[in-house]
Amino acid sequence: MGAYILRRLLLIIPTMFGMLVVSFVITQFAPGGPVENYIAQMSGQSVSVSEGVIGNAEGDFAGQNVVKSTDQNENSTYRGAKGIRPEILARIEKQFGFDKPPLERFFTMVWNYVRFDFGDSYSRGVPVIDLIIQKLPVSITLGLWMTLLSYGISIPLGIAKAVRDGSRFDVSTSTIVIVGYSLPDFVVAVLLIVLFAGGNFLDIFPLRGLVSENWSSLPWYSQILDYLWHITLPITAMALGAFATATMLIKNSFIDEISKQYVTVARAKGLTEKRVLYGHVFRNAMLLVIAGFPAAFVGAFFGGSLLIETVFSLDGLGYLGYQSVINRDYSVVFATFYIFSLVGLILGLISDLMYMWIDPRIDFESRKV
Repeated sequence: MGAYILRRLLLIIPTMFGMLVVSFVITQFAPGGPVENYIAQMSGQSVSVSEGVIGNAEGDFAGQNVVKSTDQNENSTYRGAKGIRPEILARIEKQFGFDKPPLERFFTMVWNYVRFDFGDSYSRGVPVIDLIIQKLPVSITLGLWMTLLSYGISIPLGIAKAVRDGSRFDVSTSTIVIVGYSLPDFVVAVLLIVLFAGGNFLDIFPLRGLVSENWSSLPWYSQILDYLWHITLPITAMALGAFATATMLIKNSFIDEISKQYVTVARAKGLTEKRVLYGHVFRNAMLLVIAGFPAAFVGAFFGGSLLIETVFSLDGLGYLGYQSVINRDYSVVFATFYIFSLVGLILGLISDLMYMWIDPRIDFESRKV
């Protein structure tokens, strides 16, 4: 087992390197970028240096003539650079680190990422790691609670549906599951807001934030209640679709295992139905569910929480990544992609180890990878 874990950990290195290569190459051909956005900002303003609109710090280029003539930089690779003095354009490139060749920029980025040094945000002018740490609690909260709630409901419900396949209970619960699966998260979120957050009906839950403004002054038990009060609607909206998918997966997996011959043999030996179900079927049927756990968690951690964070005004990593893509803030985009990819690979290894914990018959040492 130790050799397998070591091999998997070593495989993370080329995998992450390949992901960074593909992402970096794509951004080189994508239109726009931090320099062009910066130039657009300059052009959108009156380009009055006295207003301090140029540079991350006010007055970076104060006292300089930004626009010299309309025929300069006609051949520039940056859109909108016509009329910008070459020395000013060179300083802007240097400010964002684009004054170096792409290959040198890439390997510098890789070396920094190995040390978890993600640099500064192009659009916000603050260290990327500080932004990630600031937004991380929101995404962790949504991802963990959604995963725990959806699996906590779907596992017992899926088993019950499998055991009672075709019964009235199975049909009635399938209706709820299908409705939950067909409704997108953001539609459920809007519906919950209309019904329970000051819409046309009840005004029970808050619309924004994870905690109230006076949360720090509340006693510990009130802090817990306030926190749960704020996350009820967003977690419900996220968990509904996830619980529906997981429920059907678990049901079908259990039905498939129950029909196998070893279950018939176990029943013939006189084992109780509960012993057959949880002593034999459970560990085999749950292997498929565990295999999809890393993808489900990472999806909830990032993609699944994006719309929910937007609807409920929760400033997490999903919303940060979306804003960074729109603003071509490559430093934040690469950093969030790097972190989510790394987390996904590590969770993939953990899920394999959970395979063996559930079913000791699985032997990873016999595998070459």
